[in-house]
Amino acid sequence: MPRTRLAPELRRDQLLDLGAELFAEEPYECVHIERVAEMAGVSRGLLYHYFPTKAAFFAALVERSVEHLKAATAPDPALPPLEQLRHGIDAFLSHCRDNSHAARAVHRSAASADPEVIAIIKRDNDIQERRILGALEQGRTPHPLVTIAVRSWLLFLRTAWLEWIDRPDVPLDEIREMCVAALVGALDGLPKNARPDLLDSFTELRPTK
Repeated sequence: MPRTRLAPELRRDQLLDLGAELFAEEPYECVHIERVAEMAGVSRGLLYHYFPTKAAFFAALVERSVEHLKAATAPDPALPPLEQLRHGIDAFLSHCRDNSHAARAVHRSAASADPEVIAIIKRDNDIQERRILGALEQGRTPHPLVTIAVRSWLLFLRTAWLEWIDRPDVPLDEIREMCVAALVGALDGLPKNARPDLLDSFTELRPTK
């Protein structure tokens, strides 16, 4: 069967899509990227033309995934802060659900010892953290406890989607509201002098004291 010719960018995306399936299912050290060439019906030489090593392939896969996620979760400044939070979580969960192979691969990459992959993940975490802190503090320097709460919550969010993706019977909006309440609860538990001023606008989610 003749091989389908694709434009370079389309071929690169195809190879990364196939690689995402492999890395989502197996640990990094167990994946042989030559299998990607076999799955795509191309020569190993062509695969190595795009990605000279497995490390380069995996770094490209993680980079593409986090860039797509960053675009999907871009905040809408026209929305109130609470709706920005809901919109961002919705976008995050929907993106991970619709791109589950790549998202699982990125999750596995958190344990990677590759400096390039670690740097990509850290850059993405920093961007998401700045977005949330920016919405909460509106230009004010956040209290260190707020930063700790947000960083911890980002780990909570990623764990929540990983658990949810295998439970399709749980509605997305219920997971979203759980994640919203978790962040608001963490911030509400801070000393009064550390809480963001905008927390008062989240009254519908704050417990009565």
